[in-house]
Amino acid sequence: MEADEIARRSAAAMWARDDASKWLGASLDAVGPGTAVLSLTVAKHHTNGHDICHGGFIFTLADSAFAFACNSYNRVAVAQHNVITYVAPGRLGDRLRAECREVTRFGRSGIYDVRVTDQAGRLIAEFRGVSRDIEGRHFDEADAG
Repeated sequence: MEADEIARRSAAAMWARDDASKWLGASLDAVGPGTAVLSLTVAKHHTNGHDICHGGFIFTLADSAFAFACNSYNRVAVAQHNVITYVAPGRLGDRLRAECREVTRFGRSGIYDVRVTDQAGRLIAEFRGVSRDIEGRHFDEADAG
C-alpha cells in the first residue's frame, strides 16, 4: 500500500472517532505522510473576554493537525510534549488554518511543527509537538486489499 493511502486511511479511522475536533468545528482538509492540514472559522463561542479567539481553541486546532500528521503511518501515536507561541490574535470570522509538517522521526518518537495562519496568510501561532508511538494500528493493512 502506498504511503499516501496509508495516511488517508489512518486519518479516516481517526476522524471517525475524533469528537473533539468535530465539536471544535474543525475540518480535516488534507493529510499525507507526516503532514496534515486542519482549519476552522472562528465563531462567537471561540472568543474570549478580549473578543478574540481563545488561545485554547488555537492550541486545540494545532494539536489536532499534529495528531493527524504523527498518526499518518498507521501507528498509534500520542503527544509526548508540545508548546505553542501565539504571535497574533485570531478574530471573529477568521478562517484559521493549521498546517503540520514532520521535522523528523526517530525510534518511536517524532518532532512536528504546526503553523497556524489566518485567511490572509498572517501568522497566528507556531506550535511544536513531540510524539510517541504506542501499541496499536488504526486499521489492519492485511485487510486493505
